[in-house]
Amino acid sequence: MQPLIRTRITKGLLLLGLCIFAAGVIAGLKYLAYWNLLPQRVFSAKDFGIETILSDVDFDGDGIDDFTDILLGARAEAKKRPKYVNAYYAGGYPPEDIGVCTDMIWRALANAGYSLKDLVDADIKACEEAYPGTKGTPDPNIDFRRVNNLKVFFERNTLSLTLDPYELDQWQPGDIVTFKPGHIAIISDKRNRRGLPYIIHNGRQPVKEEDALTRHTITGHFRFILGGSN
Repeated sequence: MQPLIRTRITKGLLLLGLCIFAAGVIAGLKYLAYWNLLPQRVFSAKDFGIETILSDVDFDGDGIDDFTDILLGARAEAKKRPKYVNAYYAGGYPPEDIGVCTDMIWRALANAGYSLKDLVDADIKACEEAYPGTKGTPDPNIDFRRVNNLKVFFERNTLSLTLDPYELDQWQPGDIVTFKPGHIAIISDKRNRRGLPYIIHNGRQPVKEEDALTRHTITGHFRFILGGSN
């Protein structure tokens, strides 16, 4: 092989290797960015002139309003990083170290003193036809851990709010949000540089409190005010 040809082949292979390396770096950065694994500046409602709404109710009498209690409960659950296992449990409740997206919700509400299981079971009993997810056979062991049932419950019993994530002041810490195809989360008090709030959730993702409100289509937005008014 002539030296000139050999040199050209070497340069070509080197260029190809550099291109593959660059593509790998770009793909890796995109992956890290998508899953919020890169350092980010965190903002608050105050940075955007948004007033944080507190509940008039302190159901568990701990000196902390319900909305803040729900937020803190969700954050505590996120820090535990429960293993994602989608399973059926007699009695309804999974072990403390196990959880799916819906377990984040009832555990957050429990921090404010509410039993979401009891509330959902009672509402299904009162109006079973409103809950197509039960398929005509209510099951207290699982009904409160199904997103479609929770969405119906919140629509019927709490304050429904905007689905537009860019109505920034309408998204408050402790709010509950549902997504297609079947996911649910708690709104954080943290925000991104555009003012969009973070969500606290468990969907097998590595970061449990993250900038992901617009990752999926929003189907419901609720504030836990039983009866629908503050």
